[in-house]
Amino acid sequence: MGMFSRRAEEDDDDEDEEEIELVLFQGALNGKEPNMKENQRLVQAGLNPAKELVTDGLARRAETIRVEPKGERSQVAFLVDGMPYAGGKLTKPQGLAITQMLKLLAGLDIKVRTQPQMGGIKAEFNELKYELVVQTKPQPDGSELLTIKCRALKGAIVTPDELGMSADLKKKIREWTSHHKGLSLSVGAPNTGVTTTAFGMLRGVDCYMFQVHTVRDLGTREVVNVSVFEANKEDSLEQTLTRLVRIESDVVFNEPVTSAEAAKTLFSMQDKITLLSEMPAKDCASAIVQLVQWVGDPSVVANGLMGVINTKLLRKICPDCKQAYRPNPKLIAKVGLPSDTKTLYRKPVATENEEGEVEEPPPCEKCGDTGYFGRTGIFEYIEMSDAIKECVIQGGDANAIRTLARKEGMSTFSKDALRHVAKGVTSLEELQRVFKPVA
Repeated sequence: MGMFSRRAEEDDDDEDEEEIELVLFQGALNGKEPNMKENQRLVQAGLNPAKELVTDGLARRAETIRVEPKGERSQVAFLVDGMPYAGGKLTKPQGLAITQMLKLLAGLDIKVRTQPQMGGIKAEFNELKYELVVQTKPQPDGSELLTIKCRALKGAIVTPDELGMSADLKKKIREWTSHHKGLSLSVGAPNTGVTTTAFGMLRGVDCYMFQVHTVRDLGTREVVNVSVFEANKEDSLEQTLTRLVRIESDVVFNEPVTSAEAAKTLFSMQDKITLLSEMPAKDCASAIVQLVQWVGDPSVVANGLMGVINTKLLRKICPDCKQAYRPNPKLIAKVGLPSDTKTLYRKPVATENEEGEVEEPPPCEKCGDTGYFGRTGIFEYIEMSDAIKECVIQGGDANAIRTLARKEGMSTFSKDALRHVAKGVTSLEELQRVFKPVA
C-alpha cells in the first residue's frame, strides 16, 4: 500500500495482495477548513504519504506515531501497547511534506515552524472513527518533530471493569464519592493512564443515586448520566463550584489540579460537595505531600482528601496466540501467586516436536506476532485512614506515608499485577519487563 506497509515490504511481488483502504481524513477538530487549492503543491507531495503513514499506524493499533528528523532522514516510530516499534525511514523532503500536510489538515499554521503547535483531525479507518491529535515541536536544525496521538472513539477503555480495577477498588471509589464531601484523585506521570483512570473513577460513581456534573471538557468521551455544567467564562473555579452547590449537585468532575491556587480552591469547597480530579505526581504518597505544600495546612489535606489512586499499564497476552504452560511450584511460591495456580500463559515460543525438530510458532494476525494485544491497568491506592491522616498532620514525608500505607495493607502494583497473571490476562514476562523484574 505504500512506503510504510509491512506487507508491501514482505511481499512486493504478490500482485494479488489485497489493497488496504487508506484512512479518511474528515476535517480539523477546531473546525478550520484547510485551503487545499492554495496549497496544491503540498497536497500533491504530502497527502497520500500522510494517509499511508496514519493508515499503517492505525493498522498496527498504534496509540502514537512519531516522525523524528535525523539529519537528511526522518525516522518513523510507532508506539503500540506502550512499546516502541520502528516504522521505516523517510527522506527529509518526505518527512517535511507529511508534517506540513498533517498540520494543514489539523487547522494549524503551516508557515509557523519555530513554535510548538497542537491541533486535531477527525478520521475514519476500517469503519471506526478516530481523533488524531497532531503536535509539532521545533528542532534545533529548523525542522519539526511530528507526534500523532490516535484515539478510537468507540471501544476506548472507560469503565472500571474495562480498566481492570479490582472489586475492592471499585467499592472504595463508591465509598469515597458517596459522602457529599471530599476530594478523590487519580495521580501519576504523563502517559501512564492518569486521565483514563480519572474517567474510570467518574464512571465508578453511582450516577443513578447522585447528581453528577462535569466542569471539565469531556471531548468525545461519553459518560452516561453526567451533566455538563456550563460555567460562566468570567467566573473563578470557586464561583463555579459555589453555583453547583446551590443547584444541589452531589459530585463534580474537575480539570486537573496543577497549581496551588486550584488545590486551595478545591479544599476550600470539599466540605460542601464531592470532588473528583487528577494531578501529575510520582505516586500516591508524593501527591499527598505536594497537596500539603500547595495548600499550606496538612490538617486541611488530611481531612479533605478521601483517597488517591495511581495507575500503571500492563500489556495483555494475545487471546489468539497465547501459550499455556504448567509453572514450576517453586516459581509460583517465589513470585507470590496462589499455591493452587496450575496454568499460566505466555507469548508463543518455539517448541521441539517428537522428532527433535524445533518448530516456530505460527504467525498471529491479531497481534502482529508481538504476543500481546491491548493493555489493562494495575493500581495502588492510599485511603485516608485515621493513621494516614495523623501521619500527614504530623508532617510525614512521602516515605513515611508510603510505609504506613503498606503496613495497613495498601494494594501495591506488584500485588495487583499478580492478580492479572493468575487470571491469565498477562504473563510473568510482562511483569518482569514492567518491574525489572518482579520474579
